[in-house]
Amino acid sequence: MRKRWPNHGMLLTAAALVSACAVGPDYERPQTAAPAAFAQQAGYAAAGPVAEFWRGFDDALLTRLVEGALASNHDLRAALARVDQARAIARLSRKDLLPTITAGGGYTESRASADQAPGLTREQRDGELYDAGFDAFWELDLFGRVRRGAQASRAEAQGAAAELRALQVTIAAETARAYFELRGLQEQLRVARGNAENQAATLSLTQSRLDAGAGTEFDVARARGQLEFTRSRVPALEAAVLATAHRLAVLNGREPAALLAELAAPAPLPALPESVAVGTPAELLRRRPDIAGAERRLAAATARIGVATADLFPRLTFNGSIGSAATDLGDLFTRDSETYGFGPRISWAFLDLGRVEDRIDASDAGTAAQLALYQGTVLRALEETENALVGYARARAEGRHLTDSAAASTRAAELANLRFEGGAADFLHVLDAQRSQLEAEDRLAQSQTRTATALIAVYKAVSGGWPDRAPQDVAARGN
Repeated sequence: MRKRWPNHGMLLTAAALVSACAVGPDYERPQTAAPAAFAQQAGYAAAGPVAEFWRGFDDALLTRLVEGALASNHDLRAALARVDQARAIARLSRKDLLPTITAGGGYTESRASADQAPGLTREQRDGELYDAGFDAFWELDLFGRVRRGAQASRAEAQGAAAELRALQVTIAAETARAYFELRGLQEQLRVARGNAENQAATLSLTQSRLDAGAGTEFDVARARGQLEFTRSRVPALEAAVLATAHRLAVLNGREPAALLAELAAPAPLPALPESVAVGTPAELLRRRPDIAGAERRLAAATARIGVATADLFPRLTFNGSIGSAATDLGDLFTRDSETYGFGPRISWAFLDLGRVEDRIDASDAGTAAQLALYQGTVLRALEETENALVGYARARAEGRHLTDSAAASTRAAELANLRFEGGAADFLHVLDAQRSQLEAEDRLAQSQTRTATALIAVYKAVSGGWPDRAPQDVAARGN
């Protein structure tokens, strides 16, 4: 353990310079290297990401849901309250630099014992005292203990505001993602129901052929089995649609069933933009609120080292009081009833410096931990962004293949029906073609949903529009 015991020269110099510099390290923002461009840059624009990305989909319901969540989500309300709390604490810590003045008054009725006042009667031992006045306390911040505490509180308030912005990014992205999942599930449900209708028609045809003596009971049983399998998918998809609608309502701060009627009508997924602006890695590190929050927590931890280090030195305070005291209420504030007291007080933990050293070491370790967390947050932000860019690009490529697959499967099912009706193929080919068609159309619907949600992951990773624009309700509360 390194020793930080002050010498007499340090104390004399500090005492002579009332406005001495604060002890402890001065904070410097870490310099973080970033690549010049993202590895997955193809297909993405280097311009800054769009603000309020959800408006770019030109879907009025999506916009209403996202902005409703940003206005009413309960997690955001709690985060906003934490920002208010942190800012109040920061204002309080700054006021510690000023004298504390309080006013008070009181009345005391007392009686001394016979031993305390020998020779006096019982009534003579009774007494009353009225007092009123002002008390003042001020710590002369020679070594920056109070200033470092105010710096830490201010950084913590800024960190709380950054965490609120990060949560806003998450809530906006989660709402958009849930909305796209809802539309994708509704499309899967439409596909399943449509295929069930086609397969019901096929079953009716095979039954008619059996009744006419041209078909077989085996064909009817296979057609019925295929139809019931397709129908079995419908309840699970219906449950998933309802669960997603419940999720959107809760994100909007409402009871789960509040949006069922509004979301019941199916609608296609919104068209996705041809080009997505993501900016550069260096801009990303400046823009992401989770990185800003981690950096502010590091600044607060650094300031706390100064708070702990200041305990190595004496603490100088001034205490004063002025008032009036009298045995009769009417004599308060009259001549000769005045009271006052004033004087400095020095306190120093010189007999307990070992504990002070331990607290400094703990603060040093806490700051080292916050630095590691900050550096990890930077790397995770770059990782998340690279993964999101790759995921969206590959999802779009997958979607193109599945679009062709679904079209080919639909054509194959049509041809299989024509061949069966013409007697050129058996019914097994029809069932196999219909099963392939259902799987291809279902995979395409899932792929379209994955592509849309992958784009939301990109917007979330690059934090489009945040935190360049301060939330209106937070800005109104001041900095």
